[in-house]
Amino acid sequence: MNRIEPSIGISRRYLHDEVADRMRELINEGELEPRARVNESELTERFGISRTPLREAIKILATEGLLELLPNRGARVASISRTELEEMIEIIAGLEATACDCACRVITDAEIEAIADKHAAMVEAWKARDEATYFRLNREIHEAIMLGSRNTKLRSLYLGLTGRIQRSRYTAHQTDEQWANAVDEHERMIPLLRARDGEALASLMRHHIRSKKPVIAAMYGEEEG
Repeated sequence: MNRIEPSIGISRRYLHDEVADRMRELINEGELEPRARVNESELTERFGISRTPLREAIKILATEGLLELLPNRGARVASISRTELEEMIEIIAGLEATACDCACRVITDAEIEAIADKHAAMVEAWKARDEATYFRLNREIHEAIMLGSRNTKLRSLYLGLTGRIQRSRYTAHQTDEQWANAVDEHERMIPLLRARDGEALASLMRHHIRSKKPVIAAMYGEEEG
């Protein structure tokens, strides 16, 4: 596990709940990765707390299925089973497809052109093999379409679900062919967005997300042991 950088301390009110919230964010953002051991010393230093509230927070997250308690060995971040992964991706695909349909009815021309500009920059990053820039722009495009839907409930559901696999979704290794196919699908999204063809864009987006299953599974799928 990568070393966790120091951060601002946590207030003393409802301490274990606040610690649980912070740890939940670290898991959802991918800073604490599946199967990674929870380093209690680093977390107590980061949050400016004792081990007691941290361990209470660990118990909370264990009941939620985000952490696994190890007999006499602390805890680790829960792995994601292949079944759970496939279920999550299927729902995310549906949410993003719905966002496409909604966005095509309400998104502004200026927002569409901003997305198109991000897409052009993403293609240049792909050509330059600049993975960090490519994946950042990729994520921003998907999030911009979600925001363009103007549906706060939809976005809330999306953010709540996608967190656990977000890092792998945008940084997992792809073959050259998979990467080229992903870029081609993004290329086809832009004219559909400009035409405000919600049905076609939703269908393409659903396929686009589903096609990521093997890539994400290779990085985040459950392993034995």
